[in-house]
Amino acid sequence: MIHGELTCVNLVEYYLDKIKENARLNAFIEIYAEEALSRAASLDQRLKQDPSSCGKLIGVVIGIKDVLCYKDHQVTAASKILKDFKSIYTATAVQRLIDEDAIIIGNLNCDEFAMGSSNENSVYGNVLNALDETRVPGGSSGGSAVAVQAGLCMVSLGSDTGGSVRQPADFCGIIGMKPGYGRISRYGLLAYASSFDQIGIFSNTVEDMATVLSVIAGNDEFDSTCSDSPVPDYQSELEINRTFNIAYFPESLEHPSLDPEIKKSIDSLILRLKEKGHTVTPVNFEYLDYVVPAYYVLTTAEASSNLSRYDGVKYGYRTKQAIENLNELYKKTRSEGFGKEVKRRIMLGTFVLSTGYYDAYFAKAQQIRKMIVDKTTSIFSQHDLIIMPTVPSPAFRFGEKSNDAIEMFLGDLYTVYANLAGIPGISLPLFKHSNGMPFGLQAMCDKLDETSLLQFAHQLLIEKTQV
Repeated sequence: MIHGELTCVNLVEYYLDKIKENARLNAFIEIYAEEALSRAASLDQRLKQDPSSCGKLIGVVIGIKDVLCYKDHQVTAASKILKDFKSIYTATAVQRLIDEDAIIIGNLNCDEFAMGSSNENSVYGNVLNALDETRVPGGSSGGSAVAVQAGLCMVSLGSDTGGSVRQPADFCGIIGMKPGYGRISRYGLLAYASSFDQIGIFSNTVEDMATVLSVIAGNDEFDSTCSDSPVPDYQSELEINRTFNIAYFPESLEHPSLDPEIKKSIDSLILRLKEKGHTVTPVNFEYLDYVVPAYYVLTTAEASSNLSRYDGVKYGYRTKQAIENLNELYKKTRSEGFGKEVKRRIMLGTFVLSTGYYDAYFAKAQQIRKMIVDKTTSIFSQHDLIIMPTVPSPAFRFGEKSNDAIEMFLGDLYTVYANLAGIPGISLPLFKHSNGMPFGLQAMCDKLDETSLLQFAHQLLIEKTQV
């Protein structure tokens, strides 16, 4: 103990016990028990000798999704194709956590190559929702969400290509945030769709979210798409109480896929926001039915290119069947190494990029994306925030949608918009369904204006606790 308080070692021991007790949830792929305890002991020693030398995240126990590189640690994207592969370098976001004295306790289960909305596509098996183990935790960052939900770590990192942080946060009843594209370096993040991917954060409080974001955000010479805009002190600006000019899309609340209870809750929230002095205005968004098709055309096209590097030659899994030539090696290795959902998306992406179909699909989807970006820019010229549901329905049961790819894709209706536009988005756990499961509100803001988003989230969650 230090001054009668918990030590870093005590904290790590506590979380290791919790992980062991909840092993059935299958949130963790690998647990760095000895390493975490050793690091905790070293941090405790430094705390005794020179507390002023300690970083902002001293003793904070964090889990990382199995798509983030951590030198000399396994990173597999929950895929057989990368079985037993160990990273030779550390992702910038992970290194910045370590530099501020966080403790990385393990890597977390996910949908294979971040492709999925239910965590049913992992080579390591399903992650279970701690609130109802018959229901999915969401995806693709299901393990990262459940680790925070079940108290297996303080904070976790995930990745969000089309809602893979916000949707599982919604299903698990915690906070999940995707910063704006370029706010956090993607160096060391295994790529799915490079112009959409962004590292995101799971937490139980906005304060924790703000602190971690301030640490991992910022320019990085290893990522040319990373913004060089200054990183605000998000934590210090949380307490600023202000009114917001908020837009919402009537089309999102009138969509036939939306659960009636979710619609009713958000309608009621809009009225409460107005009573609190916020301006809440309907804005027509004529592209809602185009966002999912455009998203899947573009992301699968990028995936077909990004995943071509997994060929069984340089690293990762290689078929053990007898082969006659290099093409046969590629074919058999990929057929055996990739899962069903990943192969589906690679084939779709290859198709939309092929001769004769490029203009009809990929080029058209890029045009739609440009129209969405322009519309979004216009909206934020007059509004601070956009609000809408995070998901059409609360967490569904395992197997309920896994045989219907279209229905599963439509579950991304409300989250892919932020990735197409490159704007920040957050899911806030505000409501509870009659079936006992949580659901939230999604809020989005202009590019790199995460400060406004966190201030709004902070206000809403404080008001929730006071009700």
